[in-house]
Amino acid sequence: MEKNPVAREELDREILAYIEKGISYHDEETFNNLALKEFNHQYYENQIYQNLCRSKGVSPGGVTHWSEIPPLPTNAFKETVIASFPLSETELSLLTSGTTDPHARGKIYRDKNSLEMIKRCNYMLTKEFVFPDVERMRIMLLVPSPKAAPGMPMAYGLEQAKNEFGTADSKYYITPNGLEVSELIADLNEAVEKGDPVCLMGATSGFVFFYNQCCERGINFKLPPGSRVCDGGGYQGTFGECSRERFYEVVNYLLGIPAHFCVNTLGMGESGTNYFDNVLRDHLSGITAGERYKCDLPWTRTTVVGIRTGQHMPKGELGLIRHYDLTNRATVLAVQTDNIGYETDRGFEILGRSANVPGYDLQLPGGTLKDWILGTGGGHPCSTVADGMMKQGSPCSTVADGMMKQGHPCSTVADRMIKQ
Repeated sequence: MEKNPVAREELDREILAYIEKGISYHDEETFNNLALKEFNHQYYENQIYQNLCRSKGVSPGGVTHWSEIPPLPTNAFKETVIASFPLSETELSLLTSGTTDPHARGKIYRDKNSLEMIKRCNYMLTKEFVFPDVERMRIMLLVPSPKAAPGMPMAYGLEQAKNEFGTADSKYYITPNGLEVSELIADLNEAVEKGDPVCLMGATSGFVFFYNQCCERGINFKLPPGSRVCDGGGYQGTFGECSRERFYEVVNYLLGIPAHFCVNTLGMGESGTNYFDNVLRDHLSGITAGERYKCDLPWTRTTVVGIRTGQHMPKGELGLIRHYDLTNRATVLAVQTDNIGYETDRGFEILGRSANVPGYDLQLPGGTLKDWILGTGGGHPCSTVADGMMKQGSPCSTVADGMMKQGHPCSTVADRMIKQ
């Protein structure tokens, strides 16, 4: 492989400095320059990605704009190891959600510097979109802890949120024995009696399951003003039908929390940045009755492309969501998801997974996904060095692996634990 002329440490410093200018600092020229530098680095440090770029006839010398950088399909993370740094420097390893295919889960690796920039940007975003009006509050987590589910990205991310924004009485309510329904009910009643607002964070499926349990018991709550919900992970009907609109009705009935205090989050292992709804931030800024969407961010670009054409779609029209994220230095800048959504004037919104949409088969010039992954040498499937690392006491090598291997709707540990 050719030598990479971009120093990783220098690139990391430049990216982090840009991120730390805040979510209101939009500079197209700086973003473009950093994206091109990151592409250059990843092209030369990641053989798998270089194979893809060559199959498309693209190399760093021929790219002048971030939109020309080839995206890597999320399925590639399930086929092989995607890393733009030496795996011996891995600081954290996580599993992708597997929502599309519970039996095919990718492994995501981050080194120390890339993990630090991801943590810093997501701290900033969580503060801005979920806790803009408070420093700390009691957080009730409808996910398992990282100790119970060490390979689960949501568990890892919400542990950070609990540590940074939660009070001492914040805790988890999903254990290997299932959702602790009685304990959660008791703590919600305590919050009502004390008049202290709380934040419930976790998997969308957990809220739906809890709602069903409360309906069976004939109970609901009127939580103190300022209470809020932050849900994520998508919902595939695991515990009954529940549209996004119905979900807000459920939260309002069950907890007494209005829709503008319900923040949905899009997070995915293949990309470092979490994308939050605008509604709570807008409401507290005096903007009411606005459109719900995931906000544009200075260090990311999200576009929507045609399912069959791959061409950029006009705003408001459905297509596949594609992320360009500077925090992805450890993997690849550009990620092509199988999420269906549309662009808005100030961001984008996601509707769900494409899941077997006819005509979207990841066929690439020169062969299939696996063809260019294996390329002309150097590509290694997941069952080699990385799996060996996972078996040697890495974060994923505990009970959660066994649960994940069984395969279940949504393929998240949370869903399986809830059912217990």
